[in-house]
Amino acid sequence: MGELRPIRVVIADDHPIWLSGVRTDLGDNFRIVGEAANATEAIAQIIEHQPDLVLCDLNMPDGGGLRVVRECGEIAPVVILTVSQAERDVLDAVAAGAVGYLLKSTAIDELRGALWKAAAGEPVFSPALASLVLTEFRRLREADTSGEGLSDREREVLQYVARGLTYKEIGEDLFISAKTVENHTRNILKKLHLSRKQELMRYALDHGIE
Repeated sequence: MGELRPIRVVIADDHPIWLSGVRTDLGDNFRIVGEAANATEAIAQIIEHQPDLVLCDLNMPDGGGLRVVRECGEIAPVVILTVSQAERDVLDAVAAGAVGYLLKSTAIDELRGALWKAAAGEPVFSPALASLVLTEFRRLREADTSGEGLSDREREVLQYVARGLTYKEIGEDLFISAKTVENHTRNILKKLHLSRKQELMRYALDHGIE
């Protein structure tokens, strides 16, 4: 089997030193095809290069990372990499359609691993941040109408998806194969009339599923 193709990434941040550091730290398995210092430039780079993944800061000029997610989330998975641990920032990123929300303090090896998952469509969240989000949505929800029409197993899989686990990790916990988890996830998407896996995380958060 040949080597895996490097992941093509657009990175965006208004701090040149941070951009330079990421360019160095990501390594050979990632190929940076575009860089930007604001949301407008990032969107242009994403449209031009059609990358496998977008890594951008939350707070940038011209609308920041949220604008990038809203306008380009259908083109490529977008991961927010920021210093902010504010619940509202996390909530807004998830609601906008970000596939991940990571802190700039994340160790580089963990960051690389998370970005590989994100490029494959896996949600990547700090467990602590995900817990904050779930707690907030539980507090705000008025009624639990979650998962109507789902089987018990599908609801169980949805709970694990909401925590940001991979198919393999979910399968190990439930003693089923990763392929079976993927099939359940596909059925859940169909029943909930959703199209992407990250939308399941938003659905779970909206309905207080944990």
